[in-house]
Amino acid sequence: MTPTTPPRLAVRAIIMHQDRLLLVNAWPTGKSDLMCAPGGGVERGSSLPANLIREVYEETGLHITVDAPCLVNEFHDPDGHFHQVDVYFHCTLRGTPTLDHGWEDIDAIVTDRRWVTRTQMTDLRVKPDSLAAVAWRDADAPMYDPLEPLIV
Repeated sequence: MTPTTPPRLAVRAIIMHQDRLLLVNAWPTGKSDLMCAPGGGVERGSSLPANLIREVYEETGLHITVDAPCLVNEFHDPDGHFHQVDVYFHCTLRGTPTLDHGWEDIDAIVTDRRWVTRTQMTDLRVKPDSLAAVAWRDADAPMYDPLEPLIV
């Protein structure tokens, strides 16, 4: 990415089932244990919800309905040129919540998918920092999570 490249736009899904949040690890070959909400880059000419439906299916095999946006988070590489803006949406699961352990996303990037409780999240490395507050709809959950350094 050159210094004149604009920030990358991505969408992410807050999907809850039985008081558990769906998290993924999107670092191929065990590069990192960092977990996040499923989602990914926006393709030009497709709406944010349509991109999110596609990304969640590609990464998890699950079908969703996209509800209201709930968080804007941005992160960057302070030593490089990478800068990404994530728009998070609350989503509703359509169909079964079962994760097929044989599922592979088309880019073979997601190495782990799991439903976690809020307590279980405390034992995981998760980004953004506000993810639990937003997912469980805490009264003080932010709508904007300021620029964070990229963590691998």
